[in-house]
Amino acid sequence: MFPSAFALSLLLIAVSSNLAMAIKKEKRIPQTLSRGWGDEITWVQTYEEGLYQAKKSNKPLMVIHHLEDCQYCQALKKAFAENEEIQEMAQNNFVMLNLMHETTDKNLSPDGQYVPRIMFVDPSLTVRADITGRYSNRLYTYEPQDIPFLIENMKKALRLIQTEL
Repeated sequence: MFPSAFALSLLLIAVSSNLAMAIKKEKRIPQTLSRGWGDEITWVQTYEEGLYQAKKSNKPLMVIHHLEDCQYCQALKKAFAENEEIQEMAQNNFVMLNLMHETTDKNLSPDGQYVPRIMFVDPSLTVRADITGRYSNRLYTYEPQDIPFLIENMKKALRLIQTEL
């Protein structure tokens, strides 16, 4: 009788430890390409993929350069993710990419490699140097209070596709 009780105890311990591990795995939030910028948005993984998707879908590519340990990036990311209009436009009208490293395309850093920096590339694969933020010393940066300005620039990127392409 003792060996079967011992075997049953071992079986219960094995099952409970596997169950505990499964519960731990379920609680963990999956890492997505959004990196906190908007989990409902479909993000591309690389700049090259973004260019391909922009051309194929005839949508502008929005490139967000940021760093995880940058307080300005974190503040902008929070405002960006909380704004329903931005989230809706980003999901439906743009190819979206956020990068934590620089690309080899020097057109994406015409006035330097700073963060946060948001730039638009139209479906003809032209970096839109004419869609800039409010600051003359960092043309493509936005701050949390600039969200309305960013929304207008997103709308401008969409209008330019209809009028120019």
